[in-house]
Amino acid sequence: MKIKCAKADLLTGIGIVLKAVPAKTTMPILDCILLKAVNGQIALVGNDMELGIETVVRGDIIEEGIIALNAKNFSDIVRKLPDNDVTIETDASLNTKINCEKTKFNISAKEGSEFPGLPQIEKSKKVTMSQFTLRSIIVQTVFSISDNENVKVMTGELFEIKGNKMRAVALDGHRIAVRNIELKEDFGNYKVIVPGKALNEISKILSGETEDEVNIYFSDKNIMFELEDTVILSRLIEGEYYKIDQMLSSDFETKITVNKRELFNSIDRATLLIKESDKKPVVIETSDQILNLRMNTQIGTLDDEINIEKEGKDIVIGFNPKFIIEALRVIDDENIDIYLVNSKSPCFIRDSAENYIYLILPVNIVA
Repeated sequence: MKIKCAKADLLTGIGIVLKAVPAKTTMPILDCILLKAVNGQIALVGNDMELGIETVVRGDIIEEGIIALNAKNFSDIVRKLPDNDVTIETDASLNTKINCEKTKFNISAKEGSEFPGLPQIEKSKKVTMSQFTLRSIIVQTVFSISDNENVKVMTGELFEIKGNKMRAVALDGHRIAVRNIELKEDFGNYKVIVPGKALNEISKILSGETEDEVNIYFSDKNIMFELEDTVILSRLIEGEYYKIDQMLSSDFETKITVNKRELFNSIDRATLLIKESDKKPVVIETSDQILNLRMNTQIGTLDDEINIEKEGKDIVIGFNPKFIIEALRVIDDENIDIYLVNSKSPCFIRDSAENYIYLILPVNIVA
């Protein structure tokens, strides 16, 4: 095999597929990046058997071939090369030369045939949306996914498509994040659970441009995201997701309308008094059209006031400040509506159209 491509293009491709190279594995071949120069196309592949990524790199193929190179070594070498064209050449003994200007590396490769290929998905079940929309959906929900492997379905996110509507749901036992969007057309009905790890990595690859599209294909066990030059394939999580509709009550005794930035800044200030090991709640108390926010820890105390619009009863309630901050951080609205029942019931942050819904369970306040 012999190829030639720009260092910048090669490094970008390596950075994309590295997201699918495992940190630890009992299969040494998975420590590698597959380099394919076939059918007039140069492609890089990473695969940890749960998440697989293939991306195309621009360049010239002088001689076709397929090899596997240790991902860390390959990445480190290319990163330190001069900013010019890189030539990669492998002989019959898998000795691989990586040359750029006057710099010449010589490393060993492995047989490309040893590398596990990505599963094939029949492209009959498809949903199309802009990369901007998909990235927004992920960013606005993925933080609520659980990292508790004992409850596997919580480590993933529900993607539910009904006609031209899509709902994404993430929960961890203390909170729920829901994002509802309208699609461009009727794509049928699908319901899958996508691993949080895959969604985190996909969000870093998506361009975020409204004119760039992504095709999403489903099979019984896998989901594939197809971009212009990159394919990301992930195993789905098996099992039945929670019945979310039963948890999303519309009842409330108190409705608060508040400036999002003011509330975010106030809670952010409160976290200055929390050590990493602390589990101190931020206490919110309403009185007429004022929201009083309190924090009391070993470090010190905070009292803050925010002007609000309030309907219904006054309330005193405590929350994990991290959960409130993470929800507020991804909401674009200038003012938000918070719905509450009592100090023991969850609060809901949602807009009138329910494009987003965040449910957060309260924390007991110790007098």
